[in-house]
Amino acid sequence: MSKPEATENWYSRGKAIADKGIPKNERVVGVGIVVFSAFMILFYAAHQMGSTGFFTAKFGMLEMVMLYGCLVFWIITAGLEGVLGQRLLSRLFDTLGGLIFATIATGWLLVVFPFEFAYLADVLPDSLKFLIQWISNDIARVMIGLGFIGYLVAAIYAPKAYGFIGKKRSKSKE
Repeated sequence: MSKPEATENWYSRGKAIADKGIPKNERVVGVGIVVFSAFMILFYAAHQMGSTGFFTAKFGMLEMVMLYGCLVFWIITAGLEGVLGQRLLSRLFDTLGGLIFATIATGWLLVVFPFEFAYLADVLPDSLKFLIQWISNDIARVMIGLGFIGYLVAAIYAPKAYGFIGKKRSKSKE
């Protein structure tokens, strides 16, 4: 990666990096994330509509926005980059709010914890329940906590990684 010119702004640096193209394997991962996130929305909606007990009384409208909003965030970013090939738009969405929302949402869900993971597998066929029935509330809290830390690091690091922040170079007179 070449050094940015002193006159470049954050947008042109980010665009230059994004314009390098998206490798096929990254696009495949993006499509996979979109499919997985859509499946998770349907999975959680099945819990809600079936009143399985997975969502506790603490799961109100705000928690619903936080949970489903994180999944929509993944669909938007992965869809822009993996499906549509729009890396710059994906990175702008990530950097200018997407990761911040996901961090706040995950932190909120960790604090409120409106789930009862004993019922997590209830909407799956019996032959598939073994895949997730081992997840307890304690394990879920650890996983959500790790997700929160990951989002927090990404929200701080993404602007730099995507080239939207550059060091100001002072020109010294020799």
